[in-house]
Amino acid sequence: MSAAAGTRVYLEVGTKRVFAVMVDHPGWARSGRTAEAALAALAEYEPRYAPVVRRAGHPLPGGAGDRLDVVAEVRGTTTTDFGAPDRVLDGDRAGLPADDAARLADLLAACWATLDDVVEGAPSALRRGPRGGGRDRDEVARHVLAAEAAYARAIGAAVRGSPRVGDHAAVTAARAAVLARVRAGDTSAEPAGRWPLRYAVRRIAWHVLDHAWEIEDRSAPAP
Repeated sequence: MSAAAGTRVYLEVGTKRVFAVMVDHPGWARSGRTAEAALAALAEYEPRYAPVVRRAGHPLPGGAGDRLDVVAEVRGTTTTDFGAPDRVLDGDRAGLPADDAARLADLLAACWATLDDVVEGAPSALRRGPRGGGRDRDEVARHVLAAEAAYARAIGAAVRGSPRVGDHAAVTAARAAVLARVRAGDTSAEPAGRWPLRYAVRRIAWHVLDHAWEIEDRSAPAP
């Protein structure tokens, strides 16, 4: 994609919620009640997403959030309306070259490192509000780890159970298994129902950053 080209986005349109999701930048996805609101939220989050990809060694082109190019629109599901991007794109099942797989692994690792930093710096009790159902810091972290155990199974990564919050060795091992699976790339004989890796990394990275940003927002004093 050239510097002059738009940043590729797709819209996942549910009956109650629309997600605007970056095709090439996993973790950068926001939602709104309308497509316009979702795209506006996506652009607004560029300053929060940019440090993540710089950390990964894959910085955004300048003004990436200002040049959004909607390349696809897909029908959402009940999961979309519940609050998670749920649709696999046709291109997600294409071959995954080694360079692309390595980049996806780098970006996912940077999302995890960002979450770890946020959790470490956050108070144990978070400000109450509409996001997160009132969960405190460790409850949010526990939720992320539990979800990732299911995500790992969806890509065939060798992860058993959900690591405990604070068990750094177990968390590191589980993440390493997921990253190894991503770096291995998709094969031509993936079992039916398994998530393609492009979609899986987008979903996992979105979930990690969404909760990292939730913790940041709920750590701050009420406006």
